[in-house]
Amino acid sequence: MIRRHVILVGLPGSGKTTVGRLVAAALGAEFVDLDAAIERRAGKSVPRIFAEEGEAAFRALEAEIGAEVLGAAPAVVAPGGGFLASEGARRLARASGLVVYLETDAAEAARRLGGAAGRPLLEGDPERNMTLLLEARGPLYRESECAVETTGAAPEAVARSVVSLARARAGW
Repeated sequence: MIRRHVILVGLPGSGKTTVGRLVAAALGAEFVDLDAAIERRAGKSVPRIFAEEGEAAFRALEAEIGAEVLGAAPAVVAPGGGFLASEGARRLARASGLVVYLETDAAEAARRLGGAAGRPLLEGDPERNMTLLLEARGPLYRESECAVETTGAAPEAVARSVVSLARARAGW
């Protein structure tokens, strides 16, 4: 089996970054936080990109850098929660890796984040906005090759499940 990326998708607060780092360490793989890569390239934070250039500019940069990352050597990749909103990103993710949905309910995701700080789409009422995000993005997340429930689960337990999936389905 050819080694493929392990792409973790889900709501903000679902554990993509925390679990992704644990999975990468267990697999001896590189970990790529797509939002961090975007911030490095843009020279500014995601909230600042949203404020100064708008969501469309952020999504364009996300698509460009996402394509670069998914075109490189296999890694554990944590894109932002809205990455799969683009049909092109969904196609690319499915073609280049094992897409794993870290399934979390909206209330827990909002609690984990502790507010909207640094999350432009959650400003105002984070739990309500998280619920709206889940309603909009849930169908896209559920198209993932597999899912791991994270609500009430320790990051280490979630990571063990993802590592097992990566070994069984992504050539690790």
